[in-house]
Amino acid sequence: MSRVPSLSSPFLLGFDEIERALDRVAKAASDGYPPYNIERIARTADEPERLRITLAVAGFTRDQLEITLEENQLVIRGRQVEDKTRQFLHRGIAARQFQRAFLLADGMEVLGADLSNGLLSVDLARPELERIVRKIDILARD
Repeated sequence: MSRVPSLSSPFLLGFDEIERALDRVAKAASDGYPPYNIERIARTADEPERLRITLAVAGFTRDQLEITLEENQLVIRGRQVEDKTRQFLHRGIAARQFQRAFLLADGMEVLGADLSNGLLSVDLARPELERIVRKIDILARD
């Protein structure tokens, strides 16, 4: 069964990349670990409006976390190495790896990241887009 493109309208030209991005996002959304929040932080006199992604990464140290920007994707990875010297009588907390990816709009800027009390926060600046109106001259070819 073939998939019918959702952006196949003749009025939506050049949106193939967006459709592929939506497919990637749909696949990534199925994994629920680690849980995360996305919040909007209002503009202040000193800072523009921001978005903050906060992931619950209890048990991970700063060295076990990695944040990269790969084209328009913010990728957050966590890798824990199992300590073979420890002997557990009960093991309820697993050393689990994860990768969480967020697709960013063009122009989104990563301001920085902070790890505090088991929460990893990544701040993003939302670009202020200018509204541009450009007149297109019509040539007369008679």
